[in-house]
Amino acid sequence: MAENFTGRQTMPDAAPHIPTMFPVLDCLIIGAGPAGLTAAIYLNRFRRRCVVVDAGRSRVALIPTSHNYPGFPDGIHGEELLARLYRQASNYDGKFIQDTVVAIEHEEGQFAATLESGQRIRSRTVLIATGAADVTPPFPSVNSAVKKGLLRYCPICDGYESIGKRVAVLGGGAHGASEALFISDYAAHLTLFCKRALDDGLKETAELRNRRVEVVITEIDSIRESEKPGIQIFLRTGEVRQFDVLYSALGLRTNSDLAKQLGAHCDETGQVCIDEHMQTSVTGLFASGDVAVGLNQISVAAGQSAIASTAIHNYLKTIP
Repeated sequence: MAENFTGRQTMPDAAPHIPTMFPVLDCLIIGAGPAGLTAAIYLNRFRRRCVVVDAGRSRVALIPTSHNYPGFPDGIHGEELLARLYRQASNYDGKFIQDTVVAIEHEEGQFAATLESGQRIRSRTVLIATGAADVTPPFPSVNSAVKKGLLRYCPICDGYESIGKRVAVLGGGAHGASEALFISDYAAHLTLFCKRALDDGLKETAELRNRRVEVVITEIDSIRESEKPGIQIFLRTGEVRQFDVLYSALGLRTNSDLAKQLGAHCDETGQVCIDEHMQTSVTGLFASGDVAVGLNQISVAAGQSAIASTAIHNYLKTIP
């Protein structure tokens, strides 16, 4: 897999481009992160005709090293994990298109997707694996800081790496407070930065006090990498605070627009609602990974895609 070092991966050079006219697919997979690529591996091994369409913006590519993904005792870089999954899917004649699905319809028992290039793809089933995007803090070198492990988004993934460090959390409300409480199990000193005071009625507020988490109510002017490894937070008051790690708890934007176009039910956060087979409220439409309801973890995405792919394979046997 080629990489231009901006967090955008490109499809393998050898990946074939699907011609404009081709038979109706068994499954169109939208998204080539761990969820989409795992599904491609399974469906190709099931000898199903499938194609993966991806724009090359998987946030997994930004992960410096994942230490909690099973099977890699020394950890694995996000780019390397994606490259391995691409190679594995390609071993079974996996087909990829680097493009963006801009519209999708469900008509006459089939799905019809329109790509940004103008190409149209028809398929009997669709797997939405479009993931989510982190809301980034006001930071001019976000990608650089993420790659260096100075800026993090997932305490479940890498809270362990914050043991004994000075840690800042940026976020407010119950979500920001919950993230801070999770990280407080690891950090030597923890500060939660909020724009507005926390509601005293929140159970998390009292627990923050009990755990002696510093809560700073202020506007942040800017965030920068410091000369020594770390993060500097510049407050509107003129004060500058120094930390080893910054966790952003500003939330996620779930990439569920295509599922919504088809009328799939989503929860209040925008994640697509799924049943035990990863099927949405729309027959023949499946979802897995961070776009679907569930814990946002690479291992969960892989597991969901294994379930979804098997369900798709079995579902296809029931329709003409």
